[in-house]
Amino acid sequence: MKRLREQFRGLYWRQMSITVGMVLLTLVLLGTVFFSLSYNYARGQKTDELLERAQVVSRLSVRYLESGRYLTMEELRQDQVFQQLAATAAMISDMDILVCDEEGHVLLSTDETMEGQSITIPEGVMSAVLEQGTWAGRSRLDQLYESKRFVGGVSVVSPTTGKVLGSVFTVSSGDTVDALWRTFAGLLVMTALVVLMISFVATSVTTMRQIKPIREMAAATRQYADGDFDVRMNDYGREDEIGELAASFNNMAESLQQTERQRREFIANISHELKTPLTSISGFAEMIESGMAQQQDVAGFAGRIRLEASRLQCLIDDIMRLSEIEDGSNPGEWENVPLMDVAKETVETLSIEAQENGVAISCGGEPLTVDANRHMMEELMTNLLSNAVKYNRPGGTAHINVEKRGEMAAIMVSDTGIGIPSEHQSRVFERFYRVDKSRSKQTGGTGLGLSIVRHIAEYHKGSVSLQSQEDVGTEITVLLPIHQKTVQDQ
Repeated sequence: MKRLREQFRGLYWRQMSITVGMVLLTLVLLGTVFFSLSYNYARGQKTDELLERAQVVSRLSVRYLESGRYLTMEELRQDQVFQQLAATAAMISDMDILVCDEEGHVLLSTDETMEGQSITIPEGVMSAVLEQGTWAGRSRLDQLYESKRFVGGVSVVSPTTGKVLGSVFTVSSGDTVDALWRTFAGLLVMTALVVLMISFVATSVTTMRQIKPIREMAAATRQYADGDFDVRMNDYGREDEIGELAASFNNMAESLQQTERQRREFIANISHELKTPLTSISGFAEMIESGMAQQQDVAGFAGRIRLEASRLQCLIDDIMRLSEIEDGSNPGEWENVPLMDVAKETVETLSIEAQENGVAISCGGEPLTVDANRHMMEELMTNLLSNAVKYNRPGGTAHINVEKRGEMAAIMVSDTGIGIPSEHQSRVFERFYRVDKSRSKQTGGTGLGLSIVRHIAEYHKGSVSLQSQEDVGTEITVLLPIHQKTVQDQ
């Protein structure tokens, strides 16, 4: 029972209830309006017909009423006026005719059930006819009839004297109007059932078409919660909001899958990067502790331990630095940074390392100032130029160039080094990715330098690109907006 209640609380049944309810309400309102209009129209037609025929009879009743007395049936058979009235009554056989004097006494009636009875029209009705000349409505005429009937009354006026002689009433049952209403009610019910059925089917189809992707998304999110990011949504070829939502959902799944892959790779890489120096440190320390190392080798082992510890320290520093840039936890001060000054300082800082590697380094370009974090700009150029020196060959060159490109500042670091094979170029900005792992260990690289460069560029709303040819050299270009709001202002 609980499951059934939960099912009926679902989006499908709510949508169905709202749609069917609105259709039903519309039908009721339309039916009420049309019923009222048709009733008023039928009543008006019936009233006009009653008054029209009462007018005809009233003109024929003048001479009859002028006699001022109630004629016997024998006298009526010989009376010419009565013969005319009888003919008129026969022509309009669906109506009863009542001819009354000024006091409302019925002198002549075509209703056989009233023969021999003393009948008087209600005073209120009679007064209305005599004062207004006409009256129409539904009435039982003071319990004269068992049910209300349509009644039309007109006064009879002498054409010569202008005196009111009496009145004529035409009475008709409401059977024809009632039959019209019953027919209309039947048609309304049948129409409502058909429209409700069509709306139910149409709403069911359209609602299911809308609900199905949402249910699939709900199922997919449960799989994502379990760590399965391989599920993708089917957009069913739709170009509406559901199709757009499915595309966005798939993009999110791709991003989550990539993030999960990067997380696993990061854990694997960091484990590997930490394991190698720790294993070396543990091995050398164990040899010294156990006395296996000769006295003359202890100093060398201690130096190796210090070197591996230094690698660990650099690795940890790079990881923490990358984390700070990603989450913006330590943004630092933003200022107008002269890029040429930073380039010259970078060249000066790395000049000794470049001399040791036999690489000539230089910088050039145009004076250009950008809104940026100076420390990050120094770190960006240092990482790029350091890589250009480390992965170069003796006698090679490395150069930093600064230039303006529209509203962007371009920092280009080029070298004549070993280059990067084309199959590795799309991944060199990933964490811990190394093209030549053995060479990276020899040069002391952590595999995070270019990843830090990419994150610094993105932090400044910029971009980074690479062009490289194996055994020819590499050029990395960083584009940064010259003017922008600081991270603190944003």
